Amino acid sequence: MKLLCLDGNSILNRAFYGIKLLTTKDGKYTNAIFGFMNVLLKLEQDEKPDGIAIAFDLKGPTFRHELFDGYKATRHGMPEELAEQMPILKELLSYLGYKIVTAEGYEADDVLGTLAYVCTGQNAECIIATGDRDSYQLVNDNTSVLLTTTKFGKGETQRITKETIEETYKLEPKDLIQVKALQGDASDNIPGVKGVGEKTALALIQEFKTVENLYANIDSKSISDNVRNKLLADKENAEMSLVLARIAVDAPVPNKLAEYEKVEGNKASAAKLLSSLEMTTILNRLNLDEVKVEQEQMEFSVPEVKTLALTGNETGKLYISKAEGIFYATDEKAAYSVDEENENFLSVLQNGKVEKYVFDAKMLYNTALQHGCEAKGIVFDTKLAAYLLNPSAGEYKVSALAAEYEVKPYFESENAEISALPPLTKKMAELCEEQGMLDLLSNIELPLSKVLAEMEHSGFLVDAEGIKEFGKQLQAVLQSSLQNIYSIAGQEFNVNSPKQLGEILFVKLGLPPQKKTKSGFSTDAETLEALRGQSPIIEDILQYRTYQKLNSTYVEGLLKQVNADGRIHTVFNQTETRTGRISSNEPNLQNIPVRTELGRELRKFFVAPKGWVLLDADYSQIELRILAHISEDKAMIEAFENNEDIHRTTAARIFGLPPEMVTSQLRGRAKAVNFGIVYGIGAFSLSKDTGVTVKEADSFIKNYLEQFSGVKKYMDDTIAFGKEHGYVATLYGRRRALPELRSSNRNVKALGERLAMNTPIQGTAADIIKLAMVNVAKRLKEEKLRARLILQVHDELIIEAPIEEKDIASVILKEEMQGAAKLLVPLVADVNSGENWYNAKG
Repeated sequence: MKLLCLDGNSILNRAFYGIKLLTTKDGKYTNAIFGFMNVLLKLEQDEKPDGIAIAFDLKGPTFRHELFDGYKATRHGMPEELAEQMPILKELLSYLGYKIVTAEGYEADDVLGTLAYVCTGQNAECIIATGDRDSYQLVNDNTSVLLTTTKFGKGETQRITKETIEETYKLEPKDLIQVKALQGDASDNIPGVKGVGEKTALALIQEFKTVENLYANIDSKSISDNVRNKLLADKENAEMSLVLARIAVDAPVPNKLAEYEKVEGNKASAAKLLSSLEMTTILNRLNLDEVKVEQEQMEFSVPEVKTLALTGNETGKLYISKAEGIFYATDEKAAYSVDEENENFLSVLQNGKVEKYVFDAKMLYNTALQHGCEAKGIVFDTKLAAYLLNPSAGEYKVSALAAEYEVKPYFESENAEISALPPLTKKMAELCEEQGMLDLLSNIELPLSKVLAEMEHSGFLVDAEGIKEFGKQLQAVLQSSLQNIYSIAGQEFNVNSPKQLGEILFVKLGLPPQKKTKSGFSTDAETLEALRGQSPIIEDILQYRTYQKLNSTYVEGLLKQVNADGRIHTVFNQTETRTGRISSNEPNLQNIPVRTELGRELRKFFVAPKGWVLLDADYSQIELRILAHISEDKAMIEAFENNEDIHRTTAARIFGLPPEMVTSQLRGRAKAVNFGIVYGIGAFSLSKDTGVTVKEADSFIKNYLEQFSGVKKYMDDTIAFGKEHGYVATLYGRRRALPELRSSNRNVKALGERLAMNTPIQGTAADIIKLAMVNVAKRLKEEKLRARLILQVHDELIIEAPIEEKDIASVILKEEMQGAAKLLVPLVADVNSGENWYNAKG
């Protein structure tokens, strides 16, 4: 028998602090539950136990409090954001069939100790998963500890065995109780002996084995006078601490190991609860994503799911989604499974008289384009609606959303993609309207999905041979850098190994270490930057890393993505970011390097076809213009209306100088303030960005807010709105929930305030560029041009146009970008052209 025992409080606590605050769309905190479940499922997968016990503390005093009323008295209460997750987690664990174990008057540690004792007595294996090293005292031939930490939602474990402890501490595991009795424990407020730390305590117990024997030999010459005096002064505390430190092994819990075997539980209730918590990934890992939530008795009979056999001339409504490679459709009366090669289906897609309510419009538009036709009549996208209602979900599936929003399918069916889509669509539409986002969905996101599909289908032509040649040049430089590194180091080694590199830099070459990690010396970018100038090897390593990144990610990576047509067809993600920005992957063309000249060289290999040209336009300082509009700050508005250099104007105001006396250095500092202010930049960060003292940076910020009082009012007002309503919104109504503003943690709350200030600015910029894309694509078609949009990179749009259409396409691009929004200040877009992206960027 193998029993896995989890310290519930410890793992939940570490999950809470190891993962940033997560909430559902209605504000329920979920980060601790999410982290706990990831740790639990990973442990279960790795250990494959026969039984699982999850121990929790109970409220109320334990026997230790009765012994010492100061026990754990210095601990802060559990944060409300964590406390509210505890009962929900316990409910979920019960539904999933796990055994929760508690004992009145005892702590979770004592439950674990008792279970370990039971396992030892029955010669069973016990694995204790905890983040608390106190459990080391329980380790024996039958019991080991998995020391668990949580980072970014993932559980990391270190196995502690009897051999590990004996090697590390030169003691048996049970002797660690004696060590703790001497050194005490600040977190539990166990006093120990004042002035005796871990090193001294370990040495004493290694020699005398027990506290009792130590005091029996207090006059030993091996004990210094200083330590002896401390021990004598705190003898009572040492003896009491010994009792407090010892984990009990007699807690009143079931001692039949069979009682800890996992039971069936209630899958439907678990699926419903996980759906309400918006934990799609956990649902998937538990294979509960398709579990039916109990519904009221249906009025509809189960329809026969048959192949779509429509003529393409129908009118009315059709609901379409795709699951596991098969299209499903329903008209509320019957359901159809559809092969996308089916001619009837393609004719229906092209029939604009049939209103189509779909899940993932971009995918349908792409399907039509791949078959040489155009999808028409798509009037609603339930996936986009779900994204607008909850942009932090990350993943959207009909079945999970149906359970989450508790919609009743129109008819019974094994496949929620068919039966739940009609009522889910209705629910999503109602909620979007209630929250003021129906126009955003209908006028921006839905038409954009068609534009994005067309851009994906078009792709971007690349010069593959040029990329290969560029790669050869990089390889030559890489080899040169590598030889320089080996020459200075005096030996060959794996430069990509942080451990080997750390040994070379900080041991062999004697450079000053900056920081250490669990595996040794840190050799990250920040560390190497701090070492610039201290050895020529640093420059070579930095250059090697830069070139290696360019070669592996961009040369080799891009070449893998070139299609038979010579073009790269990236995928645009419309439902990924919380701010509303579009992202790109397979490959990410929004991440082509721009900060270095070498990186920018890559743009030369993104080219126009022969006889065509690339047109590139990007907005000038769009976020600052939006800030001027939203804040209604008179000074900013005046500067933009007069077409002034906003950074020079800002510098003149905050430094009290005429504009002509502003140096490039002062302008640079003002630019840092301009771009940092709505991100809630503080004096410390600004001082690092600008190279001034923290005091000077603080003065810059204060002067800025005095000179631009409208910006200060906007910042205060938007934070107040976010705190009152739980969200902030863009000019177009896009919402972002900000549970961070309710946090009791000062740092988390400060993050929420920064997000509140920035989201309306960044989100509005995203909305405007999306509107511009829709309008540019529409205008190009209305003018019957062959020119087409092929790429969007944040505030930049790229058109591919025949040379004869260059002038008119340039005019359209500029007019539609500048006319996408009516602000209090002009929107400005600069258009350039060239035979490749590098030249077109200007």
